Amino acid sequence: MVLATPKFQSPVVTWEKLPDDFVLPDDPVENIHQPLLAAALTDALVAANRIQPHMLVASNFGLVANINQKTVVKAPDWLYVPSVSPVATGVIRRSYAPNTEGEPVAVVMEFLSDSECGEYSIRPSPPYGKLYFYEQVLQVPTYAIFDPYTVTLEVRRLENGRYALQEASLGRFWIPELELFLGIWQGTRLGSEVTNWLRWWDEAGNLLLWSSEQAELERQRAEAESQRAETERQRAEAESQRAETERQRAETERQRAETESQRAEAERQRAELLAAKLRELGIDPKAL
Repeated sequence: MVLATPKFQSPVVTWEKLPDDFVLPDDPVENIHQPLLAAALTDALVAANRIQPHMLVASNFGLVANINQKTVVKAPDWLYVPSVSPVATGVIRRSYAPNTEGEPVAVVMEFLSDSECGEYSIRPSPPYGKLYFYEQVLQVPTYAIFDPYTVTLEVRRLENGRYALQEASLGRFWIPELELFLGIWQGTRLGSEVTNWLRWWDEAGNLLLWSSEQAELERQRAEAESQRAETERQRAEAESQRAETERQRAETERQRAETESQRAEAERQRAELLAAKLRELGIDPKAL
């Protein structure tokens, strides 16, 4: 489904780095859940080693365009740029102008708050609607909108210059720019009261774990390895004890055999002595 956008005069868009003296809006985050949702998305990518230094992954971060000679900044709740130009050492990137500071923005996400904040707005004039800005100005290939209140996720793809609503597959959407599926997952994370999260799955359907989950798995693996090592130690100790018992048994048997041999030898000597005495008396021992 393509969201109809009314006809309007095409804006003149140029790409200029934000002036150093430009004052970025310092609006508060609309609710406390939005940073948690964004952080969880990024955390899973970091834990899976899918974020490289040349990429830009950020939340509530200013995207800059010059529309009809006026600077316009929008700050999506989460964004991904495949490659950006490095900044000078010690400089903190405070905004991003596509095509000037690197590649175009590939993915943006917005998390709906409990008030109307224009995530679906196609307003083609100041203040520009977010959907209009991402579709017509930045031309972001993938735009996702997550409503944590109704627990719904919509993903739009740019097709012939307009956003088309995508169909989910088993509740997940394929995001080609990241080569991952995006979907809703229910559960807990680090004691947060949030229970519905956006999460990533790879092409094989494997969930990308958060770093805390990876740490827990590593702890369990280390504990299992420790238990395995302890079991192996106990087995080796039991085997050593069994070998020692066997050695002691063999030694006892050897000593018994030696005693028996000594007893037989004493018996033989006693018989020979008796036979000698009988012969001295003129008696043939064999006749007895």
